Amino acid sequence: MSALHQFVPTFEHGAVGGHMLELQRLLREVGEADSQIFAEHVAPSMAGLARPYRDYARSVPGRRADVLLYQMAIGSVVADFLESRRERLVVNHHSLTPAEFFQSWEPIATHGVRWGRAQLDALADRVELGIAVSAFDRVELVEAGYRRTVVAPVMVDLEAFDRELDAGALATLQRAKEGGGVDWLFVGRVVPNKCQHDVVKAFATYRKLYDPKARLHLVGASSSHSYWTALGRYVAALGLSDAVEITGGVSAGVLAAQFRAADVFVCLSEHEGFCVPLLEAMHHQLPIVAFDAAAVPETLANAGVLLVDKSPPTVAAAVNRVLVDEPLRDALAAAAALRLADFTLERSRARWVDVLESVGVPAR
Repeated sequence: MSALHQFVPTFEHGAVGGHMLELQRLLREVGEADSQIFAEHVAPSMAGLARPYRDYARSVPGRRADVLLYQMAIGSVVADFLESRRERLVVNHHSLTPAEFFQSWEPIATHGVRWGRAQLDALADRVELGIAVSAFDRVELVEAGYRRTVVAPVMVDLEAFDRELDAGALATLQRAKEGGGVDWLFVGRVVPNKCQHDVVKAFATYRKLYDPKARLHLVGASSSHSYWTALGRYVAALGLSDAVEITGGVSAGVLAAQFRAADVFVCLSEHEGFCVPLLEAMHHQLPIVAFDAAAVPETLANAGVLLVDKSPPTVAAAVNRVLVDEPLRDALAAAAALRLADFTLERSRARWVDVLESVGVPAR
C-alpha cells in the first residue's frame, strides 16, 4: 500500500490548485489522512493548505513505495528536488505553453517554460506514469519519451458556483444591463497565448456592427505584466475603456457572478492544455464561440461554435449568430449538457480512482 503526496511550483487558486484539493479530498475520504500538498510558493489565499516543498524531506518518512505526484506546468526547482528523491514519481502534466508566446513579452516566463520543457524530457526515464489532462497533452508526454501514459481530466467542482455566488457582485453586473447591451466574457490568465487582444479586436468590431452598448469582461490574474499593460493601453486606444473590464484575479463568488451575468463566452486562445473555463461556461448555459486550437476542440467537442478563422468580423458574426439564433442556442445548450456529463466530479473522481490504483495507491 502506498501513500501519495502532491507537489507543485506555485499553489494558488485556479484550475490546478482546485484539482489538487479535489485529489487530496478523494484520498482522505478513503483513509489517506496523511496525503499532503507541498509547493515552492503558496498564495496567501491558500495559506495553511500546503507546506514548503523542502519540509517534505524533514517531516515525512519517505518510504520507497510512496508516490510523489508532481503537477507539471512550468520549470521549477521542485522538479529537480523530486528527481533526486528515492520514492516513486508520477507526473500530472497540465501542458507547457510554447516559449514563443512569451519571448517578446516576458524573458522570465520564457525561461520558465523552456526550463519546464527540459525538465519534462529529463523526468521521462524517472517517472513511473505520465498523466495528461487531455489527449492533446498526452502527445507531449509521448514525444518526451514517457513509456506509460494515461489521460485523466482536471477535477473541478462545478456545483461550487451555485454555493459560492457573490450576490452583491451579481447585482452590480445586472444593473449595468439595465441600459441595454450584451455581456461578453472570457476567463483565463492574462498572458499572450490566451490572446485577450484578439477578443478585444473582435469585440470592437461587434460593437460597430451589431451592438454599440455591448460590454466585455476579461477575468483572470496575469503572469505577464508587459502583456497586461499593453492590453490596457490597447483598450484605451480603441476608445473602449468604458466598455471593457479587465478585472484581475477575483474570488470564486465574483467569478460565479461574472458567469451568471454574461450572455456569451468567447475564447480565442491559441494554446490551452484543457481549458476549464469552457466547462464553467457550459455549466452556466452560456453559448460559446471559440478558436480551434490546441486542446480547445477536444474539451469543447460540439458544445460551442468552433472557428478556424478568428478575424474580428468572423468572430463578431459568430457571436451575433449565437445570440440571435434561438434554435442554434438551444442546440448548443443541449450539446453542452451532454458534454458536461463527461466531466462531472463523480465521473472524474472515478477515473482518478482507476489511475491511482494503477500505481498502487488505494482510492476506494
